[in-house]
Amino acid sequence: MKKMTAMLAAVALTAAACGSDAGSGGAKTLTVFAAASLTESFGALEKKFEAAHAGVDVKIGYDGSSKLAQQINEGAKADVFASADQPNMEKVVKAGRADGQPKVFATNKLTIAVPPGNPKGVKTFADLAKPGVKVVVCAPQVPCGSAEKKVEKATGVAVKAVSEEQDVKAVKAKVQSGDADAGLVYVSDVVSAGGKIDKVDFPEASNAINDYPIAVVKDAPQPDLARQFLDLVFGADGKQELGKVGFGTAS
Repeated sequence: MKKMTAMLAAVALTAAACGSDAGSGGAKTLTVFAAASLTESFGALEKKFEAAHAGVDVKIGYDGSSKLAQQINEGAKADVFASADQPNMEKVVKAGRADGQPKVFATNKLTIAVPPGNPKGVKTFADLAKPGVKVVVCAPQVPCGSAEKKVEKATGVAVKAVSEEQDVKAVKAKVQSGDADAGLVYVSDVVSAGGKIDKVDFPEASNAINDYPIAVVKDAPQPDLARQFLDLVFGADGKQELGKVGFGTAS
């Protein structure tokens, strides 16, 4: 997390510097803070945006939505914030740090990630509570952790995790490395893993579907570019890239 925090700070400083030179005709930096689960889809949109905007460098800082919201509310310079849930976006709105009303651009739901072949034979959410099954989840303040707690409440199944991670990519990494027998991640995380992990869908996941809102940040260094990035996310290219990795469409 120290490395990620340092990276975000560097991104923010770069954005501030470029924002002050916005009228000089030089290169411009568009700074996007995005939930970790958006890494693959927003990575593709970053390339598309840069290809369509000569002289623009898109810098995306990925982390847990709770951490990103905190950074923005503490004054980090960013142009766009894409959250993996509504509550963390609401923190930014209540702090007066959102420029306009956030809009939902995608949905996502939990699935159980297991190593290839599912060696522990996990078939249901209840199987995660069985003795001898090492389960990794997100921390409760992180959207994927909050969703997991909703499923626990709906099912009455208490999962005793061996660790709680600060973002969903860390959960996926532990399953992928074999440090965990199972982990609660989003469907998009398993799809984007390209066969390195398997997934076990469970019907109770419908009790905790996450809406993903996005907004331009108040006093963004590059407000016009920020709005154009939102247009890309909501456009055909955005829907295509999000759909590739399993995100659902916004209602």
